[in-house]
Amino acid sequence: MKKQWWMLSTIIILAIIAILQSTSVGSEELPKTGYQAPHFSLQALDGQTYSLKSLNRKPVVINFWASWCGPCKIEAPELVRLYDKYKDRVEIYAVNVTASDSIEAAKAFAQDYGFQFPVLIDEKGEVAQKYAIRPIPTTLFVNSEGVIAEQVIGLVDPQTMEMKFRQLLP
Repeated sequence: MKKQWWMLSTIIILAIIAILQSTSVGSEELPKTGYQAPHFSLQALDGQTYSLKSLNRKPVVINFWASWCGPCKIEAPELVRLYDKYKDRVEIYAVNVTASDSIEAAKAFAQDYGFQFPVLIDEKGEVAQKYAIRPIPTTLFVNSEGVIAEQVIGLVDPQTMEMKFRQLLP
């Protein structure tokens, strides 16, 4: 009887652990679709510090870019247009991979394209490394729960970019 009780208890405990693990997908921080976006905090060109936690359940588009990047120059006007259209409902964090750029070049780029959204400076490349960013631009679409809904590597055409913005809306 004791042996049966012990086996039943063990099975129940293992079942509970399996259920808890399966429901925690999306709560673990990984730079992958379906998982919590890894937390970061960076200073921006405006001198303020921005973090994902400060968004208070507002979706965010995180765009990793550099001033020397040709596709980033093509994408920049569309990000500006979409920010003007959706800024009350979706935030944009433009993360300059400053480890391979310069603050002066990032400022000039942001000014030339009229960025009104936060331009975050990743001087040491730590956030780009945390997100496993290789080619730029890379854009992550993070929903209001902080989960990465999608990641796009490379240039995003205007129609697709707007569709992905709309998919973040409640």
